[in-house]
Amino acid sequence: MIDIDWTAAMLGFGIGTVMGVVFFVGLAVGIRRALRTKTPIGILTLSAAVRLAAFLGVGWVVVSQGGPWAGLGYGIAFLVVRLVATTLARSEAVTGDAS
Repeated sequence: MIDIDWTAAMLGFGIGTVMGVVFFVGLAVGIRRALRTKTPIGILTLSAAVRLAAFLGVGWVVVSQGGPWAGLGYGIAFLVVRLVATTLARSEAVTGDAS
């Protein structure tokens, strides 16, 4: 039987949730800023690079300190936050309340 370290998995899930929220808030801010400029590619590239570096850097620390179960919790949390973010974005687009 596989021995699951639930404490590490929940720690990774908590940190992954926070980082997922930061990632998608950063995405929203980057897109809004890019839409206001004449050269959006530079802003979008910088935004993506910073968000990916932060997400992967924190993920590396989580896995190196908490082990593979913490890394699994971290990844699952990101997917859950992604599902919530895309669902909210879709619902705002359908009603036309996007600002």
